[in-house]
Amino acid sequence: MTLAHETISENRSFGGVQGVYRHQSQATGTAMTFAIYLPPQARHHRVPVLWYLSGLTCTHENAMTKAGAQEWAAEAGIAVIFPDTSPRGEGVADDEAYDLGQGAGFYVDATQKPWAPHFRMWHYITHELPELVFGNFALEREAQGITGHSMGGHGALTIAMTFPERYRSVSAFAPIANPSESDWGRKQLSAYLGEDRAAWAGHDSTLLMREKGYSGEVLIDQGSKDQFLDLLKPEALAHAMAERRQPGVFRMQEGYDHSYFFVQSFMGDHIQWHAERLG
Repeated sequence: MTLAHETISENRSFGGVQGVYRHQSQATGTAMTFAIYLPPQARHHRVPVLWYLSGLTCTHENAMTKAGAQEWAAEAGIAVIFPDTSPRGEGVADDEAYDLGQGAGFYVDATQKPWAPHFRMWHYITHELPELVFGNFALEREAQGITGHSMGGHGALTIAMTFPERYRSVSAFAPIANPSESDWGRKQLSAYLGEDRAAWAGHDSTLLMREKGYSGEVLIDQGSKDQFLDLLKPEALAHAMAERRQPGVFRMQEGYDHSYFFVQSFMGDHIQWHAERLG
């Protein structure tokens, strides 16, 4: 079954098409906007897919316009999907703080009031949106990778370790690596999932790395001058990878901060990483 969607815009980019679309989501009970970059190869055959999950305060648009992914994706023949980070709109719960509520879905399915009715971003990203895009675009379901930045890096890692048979490649830019032990995590996980820390474990990449790891290789890039290092806790994930002897690379990039200038600088590396593993 294909799900209905409407086209907001489509623009030529590096021989492919950068599109923005909207649909009515059953998961969130709201209209959701997402973007897809289709490389020129998609005119002739189905292409591999890279999911890009964005960070706090972002919409689909931030990475679409700032990450510099399109040129690299066109060269590699990979589609890139940019979902939104949360449900939005009238009647959707929100908070005055930037790091909770709209723009801060944390890629979980909320179980607590007032978030539970709409904040079901885990189901949206892993089930509903895939059904829509694979039913409507020239994408190869058997060749999926996932990446993300900050809160999105947290989402990418936890989703990939939960569904390793689905995601053949994973990477992250400056992920929130140990949210159970960070103010960027304890606040949100308790609000969305309640105070039982056992419910948090499946949404903490450090804990998942210790428990199960990932079936392939993992690529992590982290800026050494990131202004949020104390909140991200990259050392916890690096230690968990070392303890597990997880195949992959954890790179501390000298002088880089948390901004999209950092993401732009290494986007080509990440797309090539995924291209090699997605065929």
